[in-house]
Amino acid sequence: MGDEVQVKDLPSRTNTANRPSIRDRPAFYAAELGGWRDYVTLLHPPYTLWHLSYVVLGVALAPTVRYDRLGATLLAFFLAVGIAAHALDELSGRPLRTHIPDAILRILAALGLAGAVAVGVAGVLLTSLWLIPFIAFGVFILPAYNLEWFRGRFHTDLWFALAWGVFPFFTAYWASAEEVRLSGLFGALAVLALSLTQRTLSNRVRSLRRRARSVQGTVVYADGSNQTLDKAFLLRPDEQALLFLSTAMVALSVGALVARA
Repeated sequence: MGDEVQVKDLPSRTNTANRPSIRDRPAFYAAELGGWRDYVTLLHPPYTLWHLSYVVLGVALAPTVRYDRLGATLLAFFLAVGIAAHALDELSGRPLRTHIPDAILRILAALGLAGAVAVGVAGVLLTSLWLIPFIAFGVFILPAYNLEWFRGRFHTDLWFALAWGVFPFFTAYWASAEEVRLSGLFGALAVLALSLTQRTLSNRVRSLRRRARSVQGTVVYADGSNQTLDKAFLLRPDEQALLFLSTAMVALSVGALVARA
């Protein structure tokens, strides 16, 4: 779900002199390139946890808490978002610059989506046919967003917020409650705003990390002191805010669920 940028001349796996610094990596959470570290980076750990926290929050705000359905919904969205969506995203332009072969990324995407659908079908058989529209939407929006179908019409900030924020929240809420109340509507509105906030911050971060070649400028303060503008200075507040927000959402959703126990 990142920014699709064509990357050339990838750093060598073995030459330590060519290893990018933390500042030059494609994401603040990206590990050094190569081996198993590429697969950890592929998961976008803080963002995956953030989006999964919406699943937990959806169940916590539902009038009825069903922990078995929470577990199933978490698994489905981990497979769909954490694995399949991120594999497709990396396949399209290599925004994370990993060395994972294209064939492996395709397999991960297919298995992740198939696994999520299988969990959904099991939910239909055990609970309600009303889960079918949720499954259908997930099967459509995952490739539509990440592969930019229909000329990128579904690859916008609003669709990001709806697909990776409101959708996991509302799916979990409905799966547990099997009805819609005001708590679900207000929760969905909050998740929409949080997801748009995430996108607003991450858009500039991705642009600076993956597109900017250099940053030049100086801030002159009222007391006469100067601050040189560089990439690190511009990245730090947005990336810290993203990390704090992801941590806060995980803690808030778990706390809300514990309060229902």
